[in-house]
Amino acid sequence: MKTYHFIIKGEVQGVGYRITAYMNATRLGVNGTVKNLSNDNVEVFAQGDENLIDNFRKYLKMGSSMSRVDEIEENVLDRAKFEDFKVIY
Repeated sequence: MKTYHFIIKGEVQGVGYRITAYMNATRLGVNGTVKNLSNDNVEVFAQGDENLIDNFRKYLKMGSSMSRVDEIEENVLDRAKFEDFKVIY
């Protein structure tokens, strides 16, 4: 299973972006993590089959109702399996 690493740029901190990503990931069955970075971006690791990741990617682009996503960097990594999806504080 592939692990996807996303860096989300824009107005994505303090606007409910992480909890929205968490809710969408758990609803879709995507495992991984989401956390704020010190440079005002958000980092997401996501694992799931290709269809789930395609759907999750769409939600990452939409963000929360108060966020603004300007850009998403994406890489595919070889990484240990995640058991669930967590918000990292």
